[in-house]
Amino acid sequence: MEALFNPSEEHKMLRQMLAEFVKNEVEKQAEEYDHKEEFNLALFRQLGELGLLGITADDNHGGSGLDATAAVIAHEELSYSDPGFALAYLAHSMLCVNNISVNGSEEQKAEFLPKLSSGEWVGAMAMSEPHVGTDVLGMKTTAEKVGDHYILNGRKMWITNGTIDENRTPCDVVWVYAVTGEKNSRPQLSTFLVKKDFEGFSVGQKIQGKLGMRGSNTAELVFENCKVPAKYLVGEEGHSMIHMMRNLELERLTLAAQSVGIARRCIDVMVKYAKEREAFGKSLDSFGQIQKYIADSYAEYMASKTYVYATAQNMSLDKEGNRIDSDGVKLVATTMGKNVADRAIQVLGGYGYVAEYVVERLWRDAKLLEIGGGTIEAHQKNITKDLSRSGAPIL
Repeated sequence: MEALFNPSEEHKMLRQMLAEFVKNEVEKQAEEYDHKEEFNLALFRQLGELGLLGITADDNHGGSGLDATAAVIAHEELSYSDPGFALAYLAHSMLCVNNISVNGSEEQKAEFLPKLSSGEWVGAMAMSEPHVGTDVLGMKTTAEKVGDHYILNGRKMWITNGTIDENRTPCDVVWVYAVTGEKNSRPQLSTFLVKKDFEGFSVGQKIQGKLGMRGSNTAELVFENCKVPAKYLVGEEGHSMIHMMRNLELERLTLAAQSVGIARRCIDVMVKYAKEREAFGKSLDSFGQIQKYIADSYAEYMASKTYVYATAQNMSLDKEGNRIDSDGVKLVATTMGKNVADRAIQVLGGYGYVAEYVVERLWRDAKLLEIGGGTIEAHQKNITKDLSRSGAPIL
């Protein structure tokens, strides 16, 4: 499995660096920031110093120029300790930075990527709306060209990194999708880069009281006659669906990797606890019920991890073409992560229900992964459609 999970020496070194960073820096703050429901901006900026905030970005503009497997390693390792913090990292590095690197113009790359990759700027992506999630063609946010600007109007909801603090300060740049017209009775979606100081752009509410992923900030973004210079249109009007679908593949892959990290930590915790804790004069791991929880969890975790890394090695960052497996890995891995966390709580009993043993937080975090980045029902729909078109699974 080493060749699959660490296909090169560079990947192996990246994993070792991340594991050390997680042990020394991420772990000690995870419970505190989950409890406070706050984003650890200082820790986030340390990822920039390690070259991780632009992990897949063009190395000519401050990025590290690594591949999808490297992105998976980063999300697995960070989620082993703090999935909420890892989600903030994903929204920045995959949904904003990678999008600009692959789809932006040279001028846009030169302006945005160095500051985003260093951590000086924090980025986000805005697609979901208050009444529209998976149905992206139903979005209501519009952009109309007036002279040398576009006028952007609408609201975006559930935006990770939409705000960076308790004062509802916007993040520095948002990759925003909006409707710019209609063709053949279908809305034409276009993409814009919106900077925090643009007139008409503000943060609405910061979403509080989330079940999990509390180490990342979630917010509503408001665009009221927001003036966006025409130079910040990405590509051409009406072409967003092309790069949207391409980047969703990477998003779903890395969300699946988060579930792998969650499951790995939960297995470590329950194996250690079951070995040390005794009942009726025997260690817990000598009882068949506990053995089933542990063994099933390990087998499901390894199956999902193998699928995630195999998909990563076949994913190109600059072209679409692997939707069926990006949907497939997220469909399988996210439910696996939630179920493994649930079993870990069951093995630990009352101790699993409190923060000290970590698994209750991981269980809460795991649930979002079945919803965000496409619901499991959306993946089921996509996979069925793709199989119907192709006639049979490709072996």
